[in-house]
Amino acid sequence: MRRVRYAVASSLDGYIAGPKGEADWIIMDPDIDFAAIFKEFDTFLVGRRTFEAMGKAGQGSSPGIKTFVFSSTLRQQDYPKVTIVTPDKATETVSALRAASGKDIWLFGGGQLFRSLADAGLVDTVEVGVIPVLLGGGIPLFPPPAPQMTLKLTKHRLYEKTGILGLEYAIAPPAAKRRTKKRR
Repeated sequence: MRRVRYAVASSLDGYIAGPKGEADWIIMDPDIDFAAIFKEFDTFLVGRRTFEAMGKAGQGSSPGIKTFVFSSTLRQQDYPKVTIVTPDKATETVSALRAASGKDIWLFGGGQLFRSLADAGLVDTVEVGVIPVLLGGGIPLFPPPAPQMTLKLTKHRLYEKTGILGLEYAIAPPAAKRRTKKRR
């Protein structure tokens, strides 16, 4: 089964974008091999706001990578190079993608999409590049309301030139609900 990997940059105080969606605070480290990272994926999952920001940067779609945009407002006929998915079909769509053959699936953004897919048990890893900046507000990495999730650290790396800390966590399966006996 293919893995869904939430790979994202975050400020030290837990925001993936500034208050107006800005990402100009994200710095690039010359030691991060983005070409190698992109080779691990053949599918992007993005929310509408992230997709619109990608489009402004000339990155609405990438050759060889299928892009699924989750939106209740965008129309498929306006974006023929990507697949528009309504939020009510998110679980069904991502479940089918995970079951199909292929490379890993990059959950690129945003926080709301991550939360809804994580709630459904469809995200396998959380991979965060922690950027050494405090934004003081913006779009959170894991927007409330959200259930508590247990993570297991599987990889980490410090990029010394910029101070970026790369963290990779596996999402632990939910603990079995414990039944408590009533005391008499």
